[in-house]
Amino acid sequence: MENLILSFNVVLPLFLTMALGYVLKYIGMFDDRTLDTMNNVSFKSFLPLLLFYNIYKTNIKDVFNPRLMVFSAFCVITLFITLYVSMPFIEKNNKKRGVLVQGIFRSNFVIFGIPVTASLFGEDQVGVASLLIAIVIPLFNMLSVFALEAFRGGKPDFKKVIKGIIKNPLIIASFIGIITISVGIKLPSPIEKTISDISKIATPLSLILLGGSFKFTEIKKHLKQTAIGVIGKILVVPCIFIPICILAGYRDVELATLMVIFAAPTAVSSFTMAQQMDADSDLAGQIVVFSSAFCVFTVFLWIFILKQLGLI
Repeated sequence: MENLILSFNVVLPLFLTMALGYVLKYIGMFDDRTLDTMNNVSFKSFLPLLLFYNIYKTNIKDVFNPRLMVFSAFCVITLFITLYVSMPFIEKNNKKRGVLVQGIFRSNFVIFGIPVTASLFGEDQVGVASLLIAIVIPLFNMLSVFALEAFRGGKPDFKKVIKGIIKNPLIIASFIGIITISVGIKLPSPIEKTISDISKIATPLSLILLGGSFKFTEIKKHLKQTAIGVIGKILVVPCIFIPICILAGYRDVELATLMVIFAAPTAVSSFTMAQQMDADSDLAGQIVVFSSAFCVFTVFLWIFILKQLGLI
């Protein structure tokens, strides 16, 4: 019962915060333009500050684990290659193929990784998630561009992909954080306090904006593909890769972080990327919405199961 309550307490705040965002949008306090603007602000300022601060407050010697970083990257790449090869046998429409590949392998690790880790192990243990973000997020971006471009018949512009990764605010913030603690730079107390206060905005605001972006429209139009994307993302992928992570010997905060990588819903930015690259953005949006809604239950179950087994 203790593990059941703990799992419930970890996931329920995420659900309630997303629900608040949906209610605020429903009663007219948000519109699409406001959501787009605030998502941009959150992505370029609040989330980078959160990542920087978490890394800055981390003892790098305790959490730096090259084996974990290589393992997580290997799993993501393996998942992507499997989907890329198999998707033409599942879906005939090229614009939907790239969206499905992206929707199934690309998770909302930035928004879900840190709060879940903090709830389970405390704020002082989120450094593992923060460091893995610096590895996983560039992979998500690069592979998503490759899939969307390849399935629309073009040749991926690797220079553009690399430039996009280098300019990614989350990657920049992670790099600055690692450099700061590596050379022993100590921020003045007023600056550290300011960054700390602002970073606390990032997670709740991102979840509110995610909830506000929910649109339960045109469900029938993409019902089959949406079902494939959502079931693949929140059921099939974690059921395959979480046991692999356990067999590889990962436990506690490392296993919890890997669990979020594979069990979290589809990244919100996948919708924007689908729009920009002439893919089926309506389908991309539906996968984001429904994977985010149902992951509340599946993530709860994974946390409960892993706690019951004494693995986290």
